[in-house]
Amino acid sequence: MKKVFGFIIVSALALWGCSSDYTVLESSDSVILTADSSVKRFGDTITFTVRDNNGIEHTNDAVFYVDGTAIEGNKLTSAVVSTHNVKATYYDLTSDNVEVSFGDGTELNFRKRVLIEDYTGTWCGYCPRVAYAIDLVHGQSDDAVTVAIHRPSSDMLSIVYDPYNFDASELEATLNIPSYPKGFLNRKVLWTSPEPNNIAQAIALTQGANPKLGLALKPIVNGNNLTLDVSAQFGADFSGLKLVVYVLENGLLYEQHNYTSYFDGVDVLENYTHNHVLRACLTPILGEAVPDSETKLYGIYTKTFNTTLPANISNAANVEFVAFLVGADGKAINVRKAAAGDAQDFEML
Repeated sequence: MKKVFGFIIVSALALWGCSSDYTVLESSDSVILTADSSVKRFGDTITFTVRDNNGIEHTNDAVFYVDGTAIEGNKLTSAVVSTHNVKATYYDLTSDNVEVSFGDGTELNFRKRVLIEDYTGTWCGYCPRVAYAIDLVHGQSDDAVTVAIHRPSSDMLSIVYDPYNFDASELEATLNIPSYPKGFLNRKVLWTSPEPNNIAQAIALTQGANPKLGLALKPIVNGNNLTLDVSAQFGADFSGLKLVVYVLENGLLYEQHNYTSYFDGVDVLENYTHNHVLRACLTPILGEAVPDSETKLYGIYTKTFNTTLPANISNAANVEFVAFLVGADGKAINVRKAAAGDAQDFEML
């Protein structure tokens, strides 16, 4: 293949005569075509860039071909939903083809999951009823994400003392149901009691139209240090979204009072295994606002948390992470959980 060379000629006139220095730039064996996005909304513009194998940009000197036809400049738009093959030439070098699309979002849907927030307490004798219902839900669906919010007191002298108490009073104030137990689906929908007789209510929220946003988590735990990437992708325009991120712990052993017929009707349940226990919230519990500019069709929003594991974690190996986005009405639109070391992709359908 013929190579493309660039020459910089520097001439200097010295006292004793004329001399010239020549610097030969590295040769370009190939060119690489990239697009600022592989898919955009129809009517928007995709911009292309060409660089050689040395990383030097040649966009202004390249010719771009869309579906075999040369275009003016390095930008492409379409007024309709469409897909195109694009290549670029720079002198006698030709890039690989790049496929780009213009869409309307109808093709972008995500797996639908339901958030179950269980307001519970080790002192609460009727709370095992909800725990039992959660076990039934998980037995029928892999699309439920559970958070056990233990309430309401950290005072060891209180009759409602719970060693795992988490102050969720700000969130509970929005629900206006002070008693326990209570389960809420997608944050705002009261799970009808008795919950074990109404697991269909929870499972139904994993069915039907798929949400137009999906989540992917990447938690890395190194000793006591935590790096968590939470990403969201959008199949429609959204506004007024808030992100909530929880740190949970599984496998906590502590007695559980039980005044129900579930779990063999035993009171007290000694060394009961408490799972999905809320230990920390990395955002405000009502959510952290996501800029509207980041929640448009085909956009991807990523928030990175760099922190330490909560001091109340008993065993870092049992930690899991939950992230969800709530709309302006406070309801969770979609939710995802991950264990340390997971590197999730978006669950596109």
